[in-house]
Amino acid sequence: MTKSHKFRAFLAQIALCAGLVAPAFAAPNGDGARGPVTNLPLPRFVSLKAAEGNVRRGPSLSHRIDWVFRHRDMPLLVTAEFGHWRRVEDQEGQGGWIYYSLLSGSRTVSVATDRAALRSRPDPEGPVVAEAVTGVIGRLGECGPDWCRIAAGGTKGWVEKTALWGVARDELRE
Repeated sequence: MTKSHKFRAFLAQIALCAGLVAPAFAAPNGDGARGPVTNLPLPRFVSLKAAEGNVRRGPSLSHRIDWVFRHRDMPLLVTAEFGHWRRVEDQEGQGGWIYYSLLSGSRTVSVATDRAALRSRPDPEGPVVAEAVTGVIGRLGECGPDWCRIAAGGTKGWVEKTALWGVARDELRE
């Protein structure tokens, strides 16, 4: 086989693989999309289970590491699945592919506004029990239409949903 034939065969293999992988790379449409591997909703929020997680350009160990997430429990948005790999984004839209075992279904949120008030009840007039600065990570509890209960730094309180990243605006939790 000549070099030209080998190269054409190689290109054909790449095209075949691209056809098989492309659906996993597709952006979720928000219309009840499901992951092809887990059958869980896409997009969906998860958290980083490990203290450190390599984020790669593609879904394999042979792909270059673009980022290293270094914050255990940080919320992440899963946007695609391929085998044991999940395409994730952080609050700033940075991301790539991460191995599934580095992720947890335990839900966390990040405070997205400066000095978000944690209140004793889901009411803008409720007493403030603490204030959280931008980037504070808390465990997500129940959520109503406009408020979510979080636990952060040993304190529990209700925070306006618009001040959080890691929970969908229309998400309700009990």
